[in-house]
Parts: sequence; structure tokens; C-alpha cells
Amino acid sequence: QVQLVESGGGLVQAGDSLRLSCAASGRTISSRAMAWFRQAPGKEREFVAAITWSGHSTNYTDSVKGRFTISRDNAKNTVYLQMNSLKPQDTAVYYCAARRLFGPPRRDVYEYNYWGQGTQVTVSS
Repeated sequence: QVQLVESGGGLVQAGDSLRLSCAASGRTISSRAMAWFRQAPGKEREFVAAITWSGHSTNYTDSVKGRFTISRDNAKNTVYLQMNSLKPQDTAVYYCAARRLFGPPRRDVYEYNYWGQGTQVTVSS
């Protein structure tokens, strides 16, 4: 089993930055693709960013390209999401997710086996 705990959310103003962290415990995530998703009130959970198990490849949803950066430190069993130039439409609960061993990153929520409890990000205008 893999346990994931997100942190780093908060209330910020438009244009500010935040860095989210996802700390894993239980089993290592070093051989798993990881992703961040978000869910705004009344909306479905949506893909934000993903990273391969090696960290060599990343992909992003169009609305965050150039503003968000996903990274990982396998030695610390942690994944990060650096969010710059935040906008009110980025307001959501952000979730960290882990795929099966050695699986490539995907954008579908159903492709992920493990989830954190989420961290709230609120961006005021």
C-alpha cells in the first residue's frame, strides 16, 4: 500500500505562488508515475500534471502550462507542484495520485491506484 499526504495549500491572491508537496509512505513511489489532479466545487476531478517514475518526462493540462511545474525527489519519496501566477480559476482541492508500478503517466483519474486526502488552494482576485 502507498499512503499519500498533500500539504502546502492555502489562501493566496491572484499572481502569487504556492508549492504543494505530496509525501508518500508505506511503499516507495520511485517506480510509479505520479500526478496532480484538482477538483473545484460542483465540478469533476480534473488532471493537472503528471511525471514519469524517473522524472524525465512531464505533461500538463493546457490551462497550467508555463505556470505550474511538477517535480519529484525519489530519495525523499515526495512529489511537488510549483504553482506560479495563480488565477482565481485555479481554486480547487488538489490531490496527489500514484499509478501502478512502472505504468506510464495517464490523465484519467481511473488510471491511478492511490490518492491523498487533498489540500485546498484558494486564489482570490
